Amino acid sequence: MLALVVSVPAGEVELAADSLWSMGVLAVEERRPAETESGVVELWTSLGEDRVEVGRAMAGMRSTWPWRLVEVDETTVDSWREHAGPTWITDEVVVVPAWSPFDAPAGVRPVLIEPGETFGMGDHPTTVLTARALLAALHPGNRVLDVGCGSGVLSVIAALAGAASVAAVDIHPAAVPVTVANAAANGVADRIEVGLTRLDEFEEPFDLVVANILAPALIELAPELIRLCGRTGTLVISGILATRHDHVVAALGPLVVVEQLELDGWCALVMRH
Repeated sequence: MLALVVSVPAGEVELAADSLWSMGVLAVEERRPAETESGVVELWTSLGEDRVEVGRAMAGMRSTWPWRLVEVDETTVDSWREHAGPTWITDEVVVVPAWSPFDAPAGVRPVLIEPGETFGMGDHPTTVLTARALLAALHPGNRVLDVGCGSGVLSVIAALAGAASVAAVDIHPAAVPVTVANAAANGVADRIEVGLTRLDEFEEPFDLVVANILAPALIELAPELIRLCGRTGTLVISGILATRHDHVVAALGPLVVVEQLELDGWCALVMRH
């Protein structure tokens, strides 16, 4: 397997990751190897096995971040599964790898997730923050929109917490079957509708909109996110840095921030009219 590794300054991770997502990658892993210079982050992903085509794609990037191709032993690609463990969202909700035995304590709701070819085991700080904000804002019977659903972690959590319906959308085709499978595994398939639907195809506003995506995408989708919140809905956004998100907030006006949650340098914002 051919892995693409892009080295970027820590302050440009968000921009670089967005560039890779726009090129059609299905996952981006951040690594901070000890042997690399301070402040440099490696983004590991894949653009296929054709070195020439990968080179052409990277030549089209606007930045000059250094990159390299690394041969990865296919037998070890999934070795991370052996070390994956539960991620606690709250004292009552925990995301658990679907293949890992887990004895849930009394009163704890396990959310079983198999990421497949998507990005999303529920352990990234932005997912944890968004899930916490979602659970605090959700009222039983709410209609929820999950923008950039990935493996469906947030959609499943919303449905398990009492959402009447969840519309889960993503731009990556792999997200659809993975989210459908995870919804079924958690017994909420009847309340989660998954697709590649564009936001402008939704007519009615939602009670709660969650968007755990990168800042450039949040800004681009801002008009639709505002419209789909209506006058009384709540918007939860993440995928943004705790110290640099004023430009995203400005794009989402007249919605205003009513709460900010932070974890490991990332944040989630709860916004309303």
